[in-house]
Amino acid sequence: MWIQKEILIKPRNRGFHIITREIENQIGELKNISVGTAHIFIKHTSASLTLNENADPDVRVDMESHINKLAPENASHYTHIFEGSDDMPAHIKASLLGNSVTVPITNGGFNLGTWQGVYLGEHRNNGGSRRIVVTINGE
Repeated sequence: MWIQKEILIKPRNRGFHIITREIENQIGELKNISVGTAHIFIKHTSASLTLNENADPDVRVDMESHINKLAPENASHYTHIFEGSDDMPAHIKASLLGNSVTVPITNGGFNLGTWQGVYLGEHRNNGGSRRIVVTINGE
């Protein structure tokens, strides 16, 4: 069976946010899948998806601090500056981290490790709602 849904993730502040439950809660059909995979894709060029620590919020703070050092705002070599000082760094961060994750499904839920969660990397100061396409293959 194939299922595909486009969902809307509520606006977040800049930083890294666990959105695992928000995704699961918007995909009611997930409960009917005993075994499968979910491909989760974000339809934006200034936000990212990744899997990481879901317990200690310091990890998300450190992720934001580190990624800001890799792609700082106001670098003199940026030419794409029309949309604000956070835009070009946001594109770089999104490319570094990626636009999708694939998660196994077992018994109606995401089968993640004990300390894993799906992260939204919001790389804009005012990114707004984010559109995500979830494609499920399973039985």
